[in-house]
Amino acid sequence: MEGIEHKSVTVNGINMHVAEIGQGPFVLFLHGFPELWYSWRHQMCFMASQGFRAVAPDLRGYGDTTGAPVNDSTKFTTLHVVGDLVALLNAVAAQEEKVFVVGHDWGAMFAWALCLYRPDKVKALVNLSVPFQPRNPSKKPVESLLAVYGEDYYICRFQEPGEIEGEFAQMGTKRVLTNFLTYRNPGPIYLPKGKGFGDSADTPIILPSWLSEEELDYYAGKYEKSGFTGALNYYRALDINWELTAPWTGDQIKVPVKFIVGDLDLTYNAPGTRDFIHKGGFKRYVPLLKEVVVMEGVAHFIHQEKADEINKHILDFFQEF
Repeated sequence: MEGIEHKSVTVNGINMHVAEIGQGPFVLFLHGFPELWYSWRHQMCFMASQGFRAVAPDLRGYGDTTGAPVNDSTKFTTLHVVGDLVALLNAVAAQEEKVFVVGHDWGAMFAWALCLYRPDKVKALVNLSVPFQPRNPSKKPVESLLAVYGEDYYICRFQEPGEIEGEFAQMGTKRVLTNFLTYRNPGPIYLPKGKGFGDSADTPIILPSWLSEEELDYYAGKYEKSGFTGALNYYRALDINWELTAPWTGDQIKVPVKFIVGDLDLTYNAPGTRDFIHKGGFKRYVPLLKEVVVMEGVAHFIHQEKADEINKHILDFFQEF
């Protein structure tokens, strides 16, 4: 992408790859799975054109960020990642008392965590796809998911180190990424053992208009190099993360927030999520929630599928501060 500069920054014991463009108020973009800094290319260039400094790292275990202990999933909790982000902000935005943050998927989870642990660092937040999820003190996350969805549910399948990586290797990196990135079913993702996504490897997948073969090749090239283990470790750390975050049980997010989700997003259609978002639960935990936007006919990768609209939502919100 023209104008985007790249560098490696040593933070919190890892070498974090960072993409950056523009000058002005600082906007930190946090990607999800199975993505990279690259997922934010449209938003970064747009925000830079509007007088902002847009910065997007590859999170620990992803892309060109190196040095994370990928063979130890306990080092992939929200505490570790927020540690990375705070160190990054101290390194590249030391002059900024507070920054704007945008997150999607796991990036949204880390954005919520950043606001929970270090609200002094965040001016305002736009989060996509994943609402704030209050900690349930009585049940571990993986146990809960297993009870609701069963053992073929993708997060449950991700738990055993090496197992799903072996299946992904048989499917092929590009095929795996294509299946995830083009997923539009509002229902949960199931990956039965040995059956992958349930389609034949010979069945062509028609790419949506927002995802070109060239863009897909960029993701595939990076995942071929890094493997999937670093990215999968976040799912494997769910339970240790739950244990470590007990002190924040019942705590609130105390920064201004705009939340955007597609009505076909599997997260929006998870049991209880719509009611939580629209019937007061979300607002109770995020008292400075300014707006919830539900985009019709849009699936999980909302910032890529509807880049222009998301760009405008981000700009309009941040211009209020």
